[in-house]
Amino acid sequence: MSIKGKLNRLKNHIVKEEADKSKSVESSVVVEEIPFLEKWAEFGAQPFYFDDTYCMVRKVEYPLDYQHGLYSFSKLKDVIDLWNTSMIKHPLSAKSHQLSDLFFFDTETTGLGGGAGNTIFLLGHARIHEEKIVLTQHFLPNPGAEVALYQSFLSSVDYTTLVTYNGKSFDWPQVKTRHTLIRDALPKLPDFGHFDLYHAARRLWKNKLDSVRLSNVEKEILDIKRSDDVPGYLAPIIYFDFVENQVPDGIFGVMRHNEIDILSLLTLYIHLSGAVMLNEKNKYTSDKYEVARWLEALGETRKAQELYEQVIEVDADKETKAKLALAFLVKKEKKLEEAIELFLEVQEMGDDHDAIVACIELSKYYEHHRKDYETALDFANTGYLRWKESRNSDNNTKNANAENEFEKRIARISRKFQKSL
Repeated sequence: MSIKGKLNRLKNHIVKEEADKSKSVESSVVVEEIPFLEKWAEFGAQPFYFDDTYCMVRKVEYPLDYQHGLYSFSKLKDVIDLWNTSMIKHPLSAKSHQLSDLFFFDTETTGLGGGAGNTIFLLGHARIHEEKIVLTQHFLPNPGAEVALYQSFLSSVDYTTLVTYNGKSFDWPQVKTRHTLIRDALPKLPDFGHFDLYHAARRLWKNKLDSVRLSNVEKEILDIKRSDDVPGYLAPIIYFDFVENQVPDGIFGVMRHNEIDILSLLTLYIHLSGAVMLNEKNKYTSDKYEVARWLEALGETRKAQELYEQVIEVDADKETKAKLALAFLVKKEKKLEEAIELFLEVQEMGDDHDAIVACIELSKYYEHHRKDYETALDFANTGYLRWKESRNSDNNTKNANAENEFEKRIARISRKFQKSL
């Protein structure tokens, strides 16, 4: 069948929702009735029985020295040690956590939309047990087996903090939605902390990468290479094919895709944690400026200032932007002379946007602190001319507001200058 035909069939499945699920519930399950059970066993999966239904559970183990992309998983120990000795307050901080507390989690679903019409058919997670990674996958063999799926999942998990990629917005809300529909037959969902690495990736790389999808971060940042991988967008089609014919070969490819996704969460957490905490001047140079901005936004101004100073020393591409950010930080600390020196350098060397901002700050300083209205007027006019030459926004309201602010400033300083003569 063509891809178009399969997508149309996917649409029909989503519309049918619960009506189709009830037809798939088996009254009883015995081993002989599970299609292709030998293939499942060869793939490392075994049935989990509950309430006359079953799901398939697969476990894979990796040694802690296994390398996935840039790092071996043994680096996770170093990361936890770093967080526990760090004084930085950060959304990714594992302070007071042990290595085994982290629960790396990802799902595969029948669609990208929310609500009851979207079914999770694969729950995958990994935890560190002593010297190995144990990765477990819970697979829904038919829509009527959700109670067995979530029973197998909730009876086996033991965790403190989820680590996901966009899990706050998608994966875990979907779990809660599906759990709500069948909650009377299941244990309660536990409370937990949550590290969503998607938001961290956006902070660091939204201006650097065309996309911060996990597959792109793997390729461009983490040096993870996939081969013979099933694209994620095909997973729902493959699942509905499986529901119809029960042949698991295609699903095995989807489960391998999910397995790599989960392993990549471990590698990404190592990388992001190192980017935030490590201080070496030549370490994570390309990310250091964005990390400094992130820490500044979190109120970690001392650490942010350190990183801005390092960027100025080692990263020519970000030097003037770091100087501008540092100028604002030292201005807040009332170190005006140091701030003005930095604003002057940005005004001379920065791109149009940064130079205009610096001109405005210099104009403010000479007007209000030095009462040097002639110099204040020079900087105001310089900024205004550069703004007019460089503006390319189609936002007429924004342009009008900016122009009005320049004109008001210039008129006010001009009046003061005339009175001072």
